[in-house]
Amino acid sequence: MNAMVYHGPGQKAWESVDTPKVLHPTDAIIRVTKTTICGTDLHILKGDVPAVTDGRILGHEGVGVVEAVGDAVSNFKPGDRVLISCITSCGKCEYCKKQMYSHCEDGGWILGHLINGTQAEYVRIPHADNSLYPIPAGSDEEALVMLSDILPTGFEIGVLYGAVKPGDTVAIVGAGPVGMASLLTAQFYSPARLIMIDVDDARLEMAMKFGATEVINSTKADVAAHIKATTKDGVDVAIEAVGIPQTFDVCQNIIRPGGHLANVGVHGTSVDLQIQKLWIQNVTITTGLVNTNTTPMLLKNVTSGRLQAEGLITHRFKFNDFPQAYEVFGNAAKEKAMKVIISSD
Repeated sequence: MNAMVYHGPGQKAWESVDTPKVLHPTDAIIRVTKTTICGTDLHILKGDVPAVTDGRILGHEGVGVVEAVGDAVSNFKPGDRVLISCITSCGKCEYCKKQMYSHCEDGGWILGHLINGTQAEYVRIPHADNSLYPIPAGSDEEALVMLSDILPTGFEIGVLYGAVKPGDTVAIVGAGPVGMASLLTAQFYSPARLIMIDVDDARLEMAMKFGATEVINSTKADVAAHIKATTKDGVDVAIEAVGIPQTFDVCQNIIRPGGHLANVGVHGTSVDLQIQKLWIQNVTITTGLVNTNTTPMLLKNVTSGRLQAEGLITHRFKFNDFPQAYEVFGNAAKEKAMKVIISSD
């Protein structure tokens, strides 16, 4: 089969590799029909995730069709159309019983990280019964790809960890896919203000269409000064959705006493934590890797049309155009790209 293979920082190739086989009774082999590229894949290519080694197939998102299952798989059979979760869950360990699937003792985030991932014609999914979701008939499968990772990540680590409440003022720093996912799902809780902060006017314009009440281009305005001038003393919730020290710093500077700073971005370097200022403000800081325990609920909202995830998709490619898809996604500002869909047909 063909797959997108990592060969060290800055090196990747669409090349021929062995097709995966069932290795354990709980495995399923999925023929991938649609997948995408995540900001985390770009972090991997920059060398920010050293656990990813030469030869690893990238990717942890997608939908597809079950090709084969191990003897212990009972929820799925060949021919079923499925959503692939970015998190693998055994369902039995201590962490899984706490719904902390990201720390599953025989899973977690392993696809495209510690085992071969979904940017391929076929992928092996361990613990298939707990790591796949059936796709309802007639669903928009492109939209469902957003449920593999970005929607549960933005919702769980941004909105839920940030404790967004009705009437809150919420600032989201970073109008990329996860920031947009936080913006869409924050609206479940009716915040009074949703402020999107970014350096890209095209993304900020998209944020307004997705429900932001106002936007700030941080290259054209002093974000902290603007926030302080238009609020009593800062925002109730600041969601960091980029993963660089500068954006974390923005969040520290705009949070009000008693507020929540929810870090969603994947950081490759340390940040300057202003603990000497934050402790006396009773600020709660949260971080996290998505658990995907909210995926079933989000799936219902996407298939019903309540959560319009398809709006995040800006570009479409075929599998043989994978290198071009990476070029477009890696130059998102220039290409006006949000999420790309790469399809097998």
